[in-house]
Amino acid sequence: MAGALRSLLILGRWCPGLGVTPQARSLAAVVPGVTQIDNKSDFLQKRPHRQHPGILNLPHVRLPQALANGAQLLLLENAGPTMENQVQTLTSYLWSRHLPVEPEELQRRARHFEKKFLENPDLCQTEEKLRGAVLHALRKTTYHWQELSYTEGLSLVYMAARLDGGFAAVSRAFHEIRARNPAFQPQTLMDFGSGTGSVTWAANSIWGQSLREYMCVDKSPAMLALAEKLLKGGSESGEPYIPGVFFRQFLPVSPKVQFDVVVSAFSLSELPSRADRTEVVQTLWRKTGHFLVLVENGTKAGHRLLMEARDLVLKGKEKSPLDPRPSFVFAPCPHELPCPQLTTSRPLACSFSQAYHPIPFRWNKKPKEEKFSMVILARGSPEEANRWPRITQPVLRRPRHVHCHLCCPDGHMQHAVITARRHGRDLYRCARVSSWGDLLPVLTPSAFPPSTAQDPSES
Repeated sequence: MAGALRSLLILGRWCPGLGVTPQARSLAAVVPGVTQIDNKSDFLQKRPHRQHPGILNLPHVRLPQALANGAQLLLLENAGPTMENQVQTLTSYLWSRHLPVEPEELQRRARHFEKKFLENPDLCQTEEKLRGAVLHALRKTTYHWQELSYTEGLSLVYMAARLDGGFAAVSRAFHEIRARNPAFQPQTLMDFGSGTGSVTWAANSIWGQSLREYMCVDKSPAMLALAEKLLKGGSESGEPYIPGVFFRQFLPVSPKVQFDVVVSAFSLSELPSRADRTEVVQTLWRKTGHFLVLVENGTKAGHRLLMEARDLVLKGKEKSPLDPRPSFVFAPCPHELPCPQLTTSRPLACSFSQAYHPIPFRWNKKPKEEKFSMVILARGSPEEANRWPRITQPVLRRPRHVHCHLCCPDGHMQHAVITARRHGRDLYRCARVSSWGDLLPVLTPSAFPPSTAQDPSES
């Protein structure tokens, strides 16, 4: 095995034909430093490179057969001829949704338009007409966020559109916890905004032998009824496939009640304001015994929302007398510093992709990909987690070299071009078999010295 390895060569411009996007080039920089493979666990003597401990991707995820059968039965009994179009419409709407505009921002925009109209001498300046002009301008330029009311019909459409993709995203998050902390055996779980209950099914698939209580919280009675039907195979009678599942419309009030795992999957984006999100995130963290798992769409809006929640927990001054343990980021960030994806001139969403087999219905015939963002917060010390760089984009494998975009423990993005000759056979092979979302088992300096090399893209 290679010992001390030479520095990773970070390039800003590559040879033509490599298929590198301008966004990727904009993140590149020449960074000197010494990097070596992390083999403290001696994994190279026990397993092939393709099974190195940083590999976290799952193969194609498939719904549990009982869940797939229940969903199929409900769709066959209730789906009308327009169900496919309704599914496509709801999917597009949820994916393109933005966060609601805050009242302070609305006031700022209103003052801007009022000043603009007052400076125009051609406009009549009566108070009533000025107010009307400002309101008209706000309606034309402001995103109109609306809260979704999940009736029985819309809940069924949501199940057809999001049950399988949501299950895949949450399964990937739970798999990371189990892979990196196999000794963790949770007994209790709470799912905020539980919807169709995909979190319960995913958790049962991972920790079914240890979990004894699942608390599903959703304010929609129709969603809770649908989730309960799915647990019973699509019917209103019979025994549930998963025991110990409880449904309620509101979060538990008692501050003494904690759960080993607390989850909010695609639910924070349903809250109408930052104040509401702040209150919910603080409550969820107080309810967290070990891991808080937050998942949203893999869009800029979803990523910003998760980083807002991440910073709120990390910077929170509130210390529960019942659980004074500090917070740290378990995944995906290898640090607690500001997200480097948001500090660039062109912010990017930190997202991941999980392949899955959809519900077997007439419009679902091919495997799909769920693009999502996540953050997993934990109680304890950061030393308890591996601080290996995270691969944040698809790995580009080329003859005799590999391109990896890395989020590093020092809080910076690095674009590494790894070769066997320059970096050693072990690191090269580990990088070559790694994928988007994996950890690269490599030691990096805590702080790289400043580079004096010129960015090739500027020459």
